[in-house]
Amino acid sequence: MEYSPKRMQNTLNENDFQLKKKFGQNFIIDENIINNIIEKSKVDSDTLVIEIGPGAGSLTYKLALIAKQVLCYEIDTTLKSVLEENLSGLNNIDIIYQDFLEADVLSDLKKYIYKKVYVVANLPYYITTPIIMKLINDKIPVDKIVVMVQKEVGDRFKAKPGSKDYNSLTVFLNCYFEVSKLMDVSRNVFLPKPNVDSIIVEFRKKEQEIAVKNKEVFFKLVKDSFVQKRKNIRNNLKNYPLDKIEKVLARHNMDLNVRAEVLPLDIFIEMANEIGE
Repeated sequence: MEYSPKRMQNTLNENDFQLKKKFGQNFIIDENIINNIIEKSKVDSDTLVIEIGPGAGSLTYKLALIAKQVLCYEIDTTLKSVLEENLSGLNNIDIIYQDFLEADVLSDLKKYIYKKVYVVANLPYYITTPIIMKLINDKIPVDKIVVMVQKEVGDRFKAKPGSKDYNSLTVFLNCYFEVSKLMDVSRNVFLPKPNVDSIIVEFRKKEQEIAVKNKEVFFKLVKDSFVQKRKNIRNNLKNYPLDKIEKVLARHNMDLNVRAEVLPLDIFIEMANEIGE
C-alpha cells in the first residue's frame, strides 16, 4: 500500500502505540519533507542506506523505493507491528531491533553487496553526537551522511571558524567530512511537535585523511583548546610547549592570545604536528 502521513498515524493508533520521550521519538508526518530528504540525499539503486531510528517507517518506505537496500536500527521493539504493517510488500528492508550505539555495524554490513553506503535518518536529538562519533570511531565505510537534527546541534556541525557555534566537535567532524546545510525544517512537521526547529545536514566523506603525525595528540590538543571557550590558547594550552605553538601561530600572523574558536582545521593540524615531533 502507498505510504501517506494519514496512514502512518492510523497505523500507530490501530496498534495502540505510545510515543516514548526517553527514545526521543518525533515522527515525520509531512510528506514534502520526506520527499525533500530523499531528493537531496541522492540515494540510488547502488546505495545501501543505513537508517537509525526508522520510527513508523515514513522515511524508510520512500528510501526503499529507490535504494538497493535499507538497513534499519530501531531500539523500540514495540514498533515492530507498526513497521511490519507500514513496510509490507517491500523486500529490501532489514530491521535490527537494537540500540545502534551497541551494534556491530561492520559485521552486519558483511551480509550485503553494495557500491556505496549512505546514512539517511531523522536522528533522535539526545544521541545525535554519539551516533556521528560512532560512525567515525568504528570506521564504518560511510560515503555520505544526510541527517535531520536539532537546529542548534546542526549549527555546531556546520559552523565556520570565528562563529559562536564553532567548537571542538566542529573541528573533529571537519577532519573527516565536508559539512553543509541542506535545508531548515519546521517543528510543525513532527508528531509530537518538539520544542525546537530542525535542520538537515549533509556530511560528505573527504577523499583524503587528515595529515597528522599523531592522531591522539591532535584530538587531545583540539579538545583542550576549547576546554574554556572564552579563554585564549595561552591559558587553555598552558601545559603544552607554548614556544612550539607560538611558532605555528606566528606563521599565520597570530599569537598566543588568540582563541580556539577562530582557528581553522589546518592550524590545529600544524600545531599538533609541531608538538608531536
